[in-house]
Amino acid sequence: MSSNQQDTVKVDLGGREVTVPKGGLYDRYRMNPDLDAIGRDSRVSSVDFFRKLPKIKVDSPIGPTLTPNFYYNISTARLTMLAPSRAIRARLPEELSPLEVVPGLGLVSVMFFRYNVCDIDFYTEAAVGIAVKPARHGKLGFFDLVTGLKNEHLDSYVLSLPVSTEIAQVRGHDGYGFPKWVTDLDVDIDAHRTTARVANDSGGLDLSLLANTPAQRAYVSGERVGSLTSYTRIDGAWHSTLNQTNVLNAGTTRSTSGITLQLGEGRMSDDLRSLKPKRTIQFDVMTEGQAALHMPVPTSVQSRSK
Repeated sequence: MSSNQQDTVKVDLGGREVTVPKGGLYDRYRMNPDLDAIGRDSRVSSVDFFRKLPKIKVDSPIGPTLTPNFYYNISTARLTMLAPSRAIRARLPEELSPLEVVPGLGLVSVMFFRYNVCDIDFYTEAAVGIAVKPARHGKLGFFDLVTGLKNEHLDSYVLSLPVSTEIAQVRGHDGYGFPKWVTDLDVDIDAHRTTARVANDSGGLDLSLLANTPAQRAYVSGERVGSLTSYTRIDGAWHSTLNQTNVLNAGTTRSTSGITLQLGEGRMSDDLRSLKPKRTIQFDVMTEGQAALHMPVPTSVQSRSK
């Protein structure tokens, strides 16, 4: 038996068998964490944010589970780009509309995530997403646009969401309805450099990012909490998924110098090319943060006017 097999255990998720690290957070706690123990991890600066978020047990497509899913130490990077609304609409379900900065121009983004300590163990993730109008109302107020541009409260539709582990893929795809698949995915983010590489099915380059990390500002836990609402279809019905982010160290730049986004051959690059992005307008990096990912809830969406 290889050491790799010895280091993992098999768990059942709604009839799907997945492997997780033996002795890892999922193996030990099954989504019901001991916050005191996790707070002693040197990588976790505080667990105060999570003490105010009680977990509840819900039925889901992956079986009974506790929600929200806690992420105790994460780092993220987001490139926000302008793209023609026509290209965006071609990729959106008819019930959703692009969030436009001016008529004819919407916002798309490429995102990278590194989850260092979380309830389902370490993994990395990348995404191509579209900023959409909140589905809860037809007309968009100025407030929605301003907060959307500040990345504090965004509504999105995700086209591609590769991840690095099996449990993240099964939970994300079966449980949340996200377009997730497993691939080799490296994300490294520190105060100086932000690098990411997503491999395609044959091991070649799908998409990569090499950038200087914007200057970081520290925030007290709870001082800056943003939210992202994502819309997905599960068994034909629309659902919304809330992700709350507790920002601890983050920075933003409007300058594109020192940022290299390389497209290769693969699903992420194909999705990004289909949106015909014109130019990058903002680069956000959070070198340290925390998150609470809630299970999807049914939501009503209005069909967009033709």
